[in-house]
Amino acid sequence: MELLEELGHSKEIIKKLSPEGMLIGIDRDQEALKAAKETLKDFSNAKYIHDNHDNIKTILEQLNIEKVDGILLDLGVSSYQLDERNRGFSYLGENSLDMRMDKTQELTAKIVINTYKEEELANIIYEYGEERFSRQIARNICKEREKKEIDTTKQLVEIIENSIPKSKQKDGHPAKRTFQAIRIEVNNEIKPLYTTITNSIEALKSKGRLCVITFHSLEDRAVKKAFIDAKGKCICPSDLPYCVCGAKTLGEIITKKPILPSIEELEENSRSKSAKLRIFERQ
Repeated sequence: MELLEELGHSKEIIKKLSPEGMLIGIDRDQEALKAAKETLKDFSNAKYIHDNHDNIKTILEQLNIEKVDGILLDLGVSSYQLDERNRGFSYLGENSLDMRMDKTQELTAKIVINTYKEEELANIIYEYGEERFSRQIARNICKEREKKEIDTTKQLVEIIENSIPKSKQKDGHPAKRTFQAIRIEVNNEIKPLYTTITNSIEALKSKGRLCVITFHSLEDRAVKKAFIDAKGKCICPSDLPYCVCGAKTLGEIITKKPILPSIEELEENSRSKSAKLRIFERQ
């Protein structure tokens, strides 16, 4: 059984399944699931689940599935969501401040920007966006929202641009880090990730593999730590003939270093530039 979070490029995988095999696609974006169903309309051995991969343990229990052969987690925002400007993920153009991967949830970027305290905003922008001018940006957001509600991505971009010295606006778009931070907060992308990785590994059959694609350092660090902890480490003195510390392992890390996109892939898809693939195999 194969379990994928996104099904956009899964035709080749589903073709390789055994007759009794099944592919399960989990996504909190209903539009992504709709697109996946259309892509895989010729295949009957696929299930589509509108949910969050953080709930993978519960999802498998509800499907009466104990273990799976493989899991692919493709983290972060999708190209489709970025290109759909009305979703508010992009800092280009003028659109509503939304940023929800799941349109059924209540929390939006507009609520975060207009209701969070200045210190909360500063911490989020610094921690999730690694933005050095986070406090100035948060301060100016609070000043501007006192005048009128901040409704659009364009308004937010202008505030960010006015908060960062022009001499420092050389490394990409000045709003990139802040938009990433607000998106992560809206969709709670980082806090549950460690547990999600652990639950995914535990859901694998022996020799089953978990493949995780990350797109920024915060995700990658969380995945790397979860993999290392799942592998376990014996702390017994080297002169002991066998382990007595009780160290347990769930398996092996296949990728000592993350796999990066090839030159050919970068030429075909520039958004893959920051992608990193890590793989863990269950014992």
